[in-house]
Amino acid sequence: MSDADDIDDIREQKREEMESKATSTGEPVHVESESHFEELVADNRIVLVDFYADWCGPCKMLEPTVEEIAAETDATVAKVDVDEHQGLAQSHQVQGVPTLYLFVDGEPADRMVGVQEKADLVGKIEAAA
Repeated sequence: MSDADDIDDIREQKREEMESKATSTGEPVHVESESHFEELVADNRIVLVDFYADWCGPCKMLEPTVEEIAAETDATVAKVDVDEHQGLAQSHQVQGVPTLYLFVDGEPADRMVGVQEKADLVGKIEAAA
């Protein structure tokens, strides 16, 4: 087997690993740490991040929409509790909740503050795909 064949095999194996790691599981992923957040954004092509707080009324209004988007789109949906992860919220200039970020290929593509319409969010996800 040649080096080129070895490289092709390794590329195929890495591609399969990345596809199996994709976390579009049909439900939002609750971020556990800053490194977990970074891993989600790096390992998934499109990530919708919901910065929220348990005490926030508008966040509770948005929650069913976020859950539907996780179930109905290929995007990975991540939820970040701003009280639990204040450093993450601060580093992303979250000053009000809910704040949503759309990451595409590891980079922030859009930032939205406040309750958003499901159709608008799905449209942004589909446009990024």
